[in-house]
Amino acid sequence: MSSSSSSPPPRFAPKPPWLKVRAPGGETYVHLKETFRELDLHTVCEEARCPNVGECWTEGTATVMLLGSVCTRGCRFCAVTTGNPRGAVDGREPEHVARAIARLGLQYVVMTMVDRDDILDGGASHVARTVTRLRELRPDILIETLLGDFGGHLDYVDVTVDAEPHVWAHNIEVVKRLQRSIRDVRCSYETSLAVLARVKERDPARVTKSSIMVGIGEQDEEVLETMADLRKAGVDLVTLGQYLRPSQKHAAVERFVTPETFDMYAVEARKMGFAYVASGPLVRSSYKAAEVFVRSILRPGDPAAADALIKERLGEAQRAAAAINGDASAGPRTTSELAARATASLIPVQSLLRRPS
Repeated sequence: MSSSSSSPPPRFAPKPPWLKVRAPGGETYVHLKETFRELDLHTVCEEARCPNVGECWTEGTATVMLLGSVCTRGCRFCAVTTGNPRGAVDGREPEHVARAIARLGLQYVVMTMVDRDDILDGGASHVARTVTRLRELRPDILIETLLGDFGGHLDYVDVTVDAEPHVWAHNIEVVKRLQRSIRDVRCSYETSLAVLARVKERDPARVTKSSIMVGIGEQDEEVLETMADLRKAGVDLVTLGQYLRPSQKHAAVERFVTPETFDMYAVEARKMGFAYVASGPLVRSSYKAAEVFVRSILRPGDPAAADALIKERLGEAQRAAAAINGDASAGPRTTSELAARATASLIPVQSLLRRPS
């Protein structure tokens, strides 16, 4: 089994060909970009310069940031501004974000957040209100929450689980040995596993997800160990991607992991019983999230049915958004109608998700 290379790539070495992508474009991408600006929505897709933004937006998936742009933690891989927001929270944000997203033709939205150790519940109630309000406005939309660890306070985790996002995600980020050198001192491997396990304890049907960065100093054996620990915590979906250094102030890239190694990770993850794994150099935690959910939860093992449902859901999302925006040609779309159609496309997940052994 391969492991990390003996020396990191040169500081100004060009990226390998598998990390090069075309600039995003197309009618759907341009339309969403303009609409995000009009609605004053900040997407992580753009701010993090995600290489998959064109693909995801075209498929009706986007990631929005809640609770401001200043994080109280300072992880060495992350480009988000670190500081002390001093308890500042926009109480209007849950309503504004929910209404803004409802107007977009999205079939899947990821709501993520900065860590907010400066407020009592870490922002849990704020996130929950946003999820609840969006579900009221657009029952057809699939919602993933990508959240922090809330300082290990499991009652705050419960608040977000009870809002019933379709997927509850928290990223463990790196292997156990690198936690102290890469993540903020207030984060820990054990806490991340504990909050993920808590979600399953609170609601066994809730789909859970986590992500691992590679190329930052780990050994392949450690990656497999981390995936095994995530499965023991009941995690259903896992993504693995190449770490890329945001600036010279951040942790260095120690190796460029080959596509073949990512394939190996995926094979081993499937053996462990994950419902779905996305593993590749350009994969990020919210990579093609709508497709991941449909293929792993709604239509597992049936690629043709999954393709059809993805297109159907995207069309329904666009019609629902048009109705909210006052487009009469979209046809009637009351909340009850949207809820009925959404329920029809969702089937109980307990029978689909393989529980950890």
